[in-house]
Amino acid sequence: MTIFEELRLDHDKQRHLLDKLMQTSGDEEERKEGFIQLKRQLEQHAVAEERFFYKPLIDHDSTVELSRHGMAEHHEIDELVEELEATDMSSSAWIAILKKLDHKVRHHLEDEEQGFFQQAGKVLAERDKTHLAKEYRQSMENEGI
Repeated sequence: MTIFEELRLDHDKQRHLLDKLMQTSGDEEERKEGFIQLKRQLEQHAVAEERFFYKPLIDHDSTVELSRHGMAEHHEIDELVEELEATDMSSSAWIAILKKLDHKVRHHLEDEEQGFFQQAGKVLAERDKTHLAKEYRQSMENEGI
């Protein structure tokens, strides 16, 4: 597998977790568990993605801005997760913030899959694509994701 395929697998997990969480209501256990899973997936994915995807690409002229943009979006996602943590789960404000998070995450994933992956594919050698995929997946598994 390549780094792009590995990242897409986790992107699909994130979409699925967001879909499930959007269907919950109030302060129920399903919402709490779903939020914990989503938060953990987003955090661990961002760390591993920055280390095994953005970092190798930041040194190339054609991918430096895309790498910086992706990392900035990770920071924005982190801020929305923190905002959710500080908000009562049963409030209407919580679902409003979740909708912002859902929009931001999906925008980020689309940016990567529809543009950045193609640009990165031109920069990374084939052996790097498979090597980075292995390192990325190992990092995620070590974190229990």
